[in-house]
Amino acid sequence: MKSSYQPDVIIIGAGLAGLTAAMEITKVGKKVLLLDQETEANIGGQAFWSFGGLFLINSPQQRRMGIKDSYELALQDWKGTANFDREDDYWPRKWAEAYLQFAANEKYTYVSKLGIRFLFMVGWAERGDGSADGHGNSVPRFHVSWGTGTGVVKPFVDKAYEAQSKGLLQMRFRHSVTALVMENHIVKGVKGNILERDDKARGVATNRNIIAPFEYYADHVIIASGGIGANAELVGTNWPDRLGAAPKDMLCGVPSYVDGKMIGISAQYGAHIINRDRMWHYTEGIQNWNPIWPNHGIRILPGPSSMWFDARGTRLPAPYLPGFDTLGTLKYLQNTGFTYSWFILTQKIIKKEFALSGSEQNPDITDKDYWRVVKRLFGTKAPDPVEAFKKYGKDFLVSDNLETLVDKMNELSGENLLDYKKIKEQIDARDRELDNNYSKDTQVNYIRNTRKYMGDRLGRVAALHKILDPKNGPLIAVRLHILTRKTLGGIKTNLNAQVLQEDDGVIQGLYAVGEAAGFGGGGMHGYRALEGTFLGGCIFSGMKAGQYIARL
Repeated sequence: MKSSYQPDVIIIGAGLAGLTAAMEITKVGKKVLLLDQETEANIGGQAFWSFGGLFLINSPQQRRMGIKDSYELALQDWKGTANFDREDDYWPRKWAEAYLQFAANEKYTYVSKLGIRFLFMVGWAERGDGSADGHGNSVPRFHVSWGTGTGVVKPFVDKAYEAQSKGLLQMRFRHSVTALVMENHIVKGVKGNILERDDKARGVATNRNIIAPFEYYADHVIIASGGIGANAELVGTNWPDRLGAAPKDMLCGVPSYVDGKMIGISAQYGAHIINRDRMWHYTEGIQNWNPIWPNHGIRILPGPSSMWFDARGTRLPAPYLPGFDTLGTLKYLQNTGFTYSWFILTQKIIKKEFALSGSEQNPDITDKDYWRVVKRLFGTKAPDPVEAFKKYGKDFLVSDNLETLVDKMNELSGENLLDYKKIKEQIDARDRELDNNYSKDTQVNYIRNTRKYMGDRLGRVAALHKILDPKNGPLIAVRLHILTRKTLGGIKTNLNAQVLQEDDGVIQGLYAVGEAAGFGGGGMHGYRALEGTFLGGCIFSGMKAGQYIARL
């Protein structure tokens, strides 16, 4: 099947990166053909399901909260987090430096002009490994968008439909690209299959029934197809030895269409895929009691107060505390030989500190409901979705006393590994540290430190209290699983988002953006991420590709 529509650019993938590129290209009058294997209901891709966090440096919100941030401090944090150490890190490092300049300067204005707004409190994600020049954010930089991921995606979707109404953009869904068209080493178009119509809701797995082939041509082809997070086989194959053996059981944090297919296809045409072993998976995954996609897991965005125990009931040491060092904690837990761990906390902690990642798990912010946001901050219960998980979630256990709670934990795991006396001794030891205003317990000291920041004190970190004091109950245990999420490596690109071969030669006519390109260059995060940088990386790389093509 050939098309009479003659685009200047073909974009593969209708997620945030692809939509950003389309916006930049169509606003100068060039024509775009946007292809996606999913239905129109899924426009916006993964970003729609996100919490909507954006990494910004020295933003108005930071300044109002008394946070002193700078490009230099952010660069120090990024370098300490990324640990670039490979010859292939040349372009990822260039992308990281360019992205930080964007985040410190143009980014706030760029997204604000599109109508994206932020909550007044800035979140403090990935608090780090405890060293000034090591992993982690020295200051809060996680800006939650008003409307969560839906609020981030909507302006770009609106721009796409606006361009469509002007005849500058055509969107063709249920179009699965299977090959590139290459002539004399120049990419000239794409081939693939039209899939059968499917009316399932957003995020639900769709059919792969082929009804006809297609073939489209353009001078420029942009791959914006996402990462590998839902492809368990690829995740397992690329799993790095440094993180221990690949877990046999992982929850899936992304819809099933995040299959990594186009990354492999691009390699067949000479694209250099680098840093395949760099990936970003979470340790605080819980089974969704009301799943949308297969093996659907949700991440808890924890405050720092829950006590964290491994599968045998040993408290995790610093810096492996809730919200501190994602991959460090993952490595530690993998070395225990188990794929699950436990939080033990109180109702006071869950009320103040638990948030669940995802637009659908934060209806107050997603629906832009000020009253419900106030209720979240000052109400007597946790947000409704958290209370629903506490009631219906398989991984949540509640009891008025610790011994019964431990019995329930052993029953849930089926392994009877937990000893009540051992766990009680560890919690008692922590609780005794609260009798003075000073302590040797790293977690206790850190909680005291974080509450000096107004944002944490108001809405993120519970006041210190004794976990085993009945007035702070009931007690809650949460079983935590490994949760797949982001691809940090990918297709190597230069700063114009042009796809590069192994020798850094440009593949003419081919570009890659978003997660397929490791958010820029084939992995601008290096080994680890500072959070809030995934949506921003999609916007930035899509913008760079779009602006470059627009100038040609």
